[in-house]
Amino acid sequence: MAPLAPSKLKSTLKSKKMTSQANTTALDNVKSMTRSAVVTGPKRKAPAAPLEPESEEQSGEGEGDDEEAHIQGFSTDEDSSDDDGDEAPELPGIDLAKLPTVAKDDATVKRRLDQARKETVRDRGVLFLGQIPHGFYEDEMRAYFSQFGDVTRLRLSRNKKTGRSKHYGFIEFDSASVAQIVSETMDNYLLMGNILQCKVIPKEQVHPELWVGANRKWRTIPRDRVFRVQHNKPRTDEQRKRVERKLLKKQEDRQAKIRAAGIDYDIGAAGYRSTTVTK
Repeated sequence: MAPLAPSKLKSTLKSKKMTSQANTTALDNVKSMTRSAVVTGPKRKAPAAPLEPESEEQSGEGEGDDEEAHIQGFSTDEDSSDDDGDEAPELPGIDLAKLPTVAKDDATVKRRLDQARKETVRDRGVLFLGQIPHGFYEDEMRAYFSQFGDVTRLRLSRNKKTGRSKHYGFIEFDSASVAQIVSETMDNYLLMGNILQCKVIPKEQVHPELWVGANRKWRTIPRDRVFRVQHNKPRTDEQRKRVERKLLKKQEDRQAKIRAAGIDYDIGAAGYRSTTVTK
């Protein structure tokens, strides 16, 4: 093939360059159309990781000493939550007749439980329960797990403000062997649509304050009554004067901001008390 002339070579290279640019532009257009065609929907939250046993239960901070004293009279659990939602009525407990009886249907588990009950020297075993479904509360948990053995202590962690279940709790059996069998049987067990987490807590890792509030029936805190009693309680003259000084200080600060903005208006008549602001 004969070599091309310089002018023809330039025109050939220019045509190839234009073709390459056209292909690139077409590819970009296809990509942009694909992006615009994607239907964007609401983002789904990632599933929450299973809770691990807490080494120490922390008590929530109260709004004040007086109010905390009132609340402690009604509360039976020391749990607190950083994500306290609006107070809502608790869901009714589930019907235990609808739950499968694992220990009675499984011959192997029943044989191991009978052998564990015959042990003379027995240490208590503590279990952590995670992913507990709503409706599976203290009474239901005690009745259900009693089919394995004697439940000595049980504690469902609840929201201190609303009383709603926090979906994890702790249960203690009178025998460590029974607790181990329960853990092997009920771990990753599908219960009411939730995969139950059941782990044995070693004896040396059980915190002394783990059972604060255990074996108690939760009662909803009447916060409206607590606030009303706290607000309407009789106050001394010194307390009244302190409240009055705070109100007057806020009123003077508000008046100073109005004057600094160049507005000639006296809020004394509409404020807590008519005051004369000295310049």
